Amino acid sequence: MDRISAIRNVEDALREFENGETDLAATERRVAAVLRTYATEFDGDDDVFRAVGDDPVDGTVVVAPSEPAARERVLAVSDGDTDPDDGDRPAFEVERF
Repeated sequence: MDRISAIRNVEDALREFENGETDLAATERRVAAVLRTYATEFDGDDDVFRAVGDDPVDGTVVVAPSEPAARERVLAVSDGDTDPDDGDRPAFEVERF
């Protein structure tokens, strides 16, 4: 799914919600499904990675050119802490998704 298709699908989901044709939970599921499909079919030089480990990063999905870059992006989106010497960082691994 390309970016334009993803945006159109999200717009359709929002329109149905605004028109009362669906509830919030169904809209959230549909938008999440669109985003997951877009991420897993992402067409570019980067790969899609998922964090597996401690909360709050477990299950976080990012697009990055390498595993080290994916680790940094996971940390950045979780709390902005990318300092490798910080003992409060969650323990996790990244895997291709």
